[in-house]
Amino acid sequence: VQADGTDGTCVTFVLHDEDHTLGNSLRYMVMKNPDVEFCGYCITHPSESKINFRIQTRGTLPAVEPFRKGLNDLMGVCQHVLNTFERSMKEYRAQR
Repeated sequence: VQADGTDGTCVTFVLHDEDHTLGNSLRYMVMKNPDVEFCGYCITHPSESKINFRIQTRGTLPAVEPFRKGLNDLMGVCQHVLNTFERSMKEYRAQR
């Protein structure tokens, strides 16, 4: 959702079927980007499973770029955690 008259540096993304698990993790990853001036999210209502995720960037960088980078970085972190867990389980089973 982009407000009329804006240049794409301030956008609210609506994420359906998500909650604080993705919202807070993604907010953390996006805020690591120095080009991001503001990033926040809210859950519209407890009975709705959707998030309004807002990003505002500095300069001319479109908000969709740090959103995409945040998602990719978060997937990388999740993959690292999964690989580490599976490796540890394999080592544990080999010791038994």
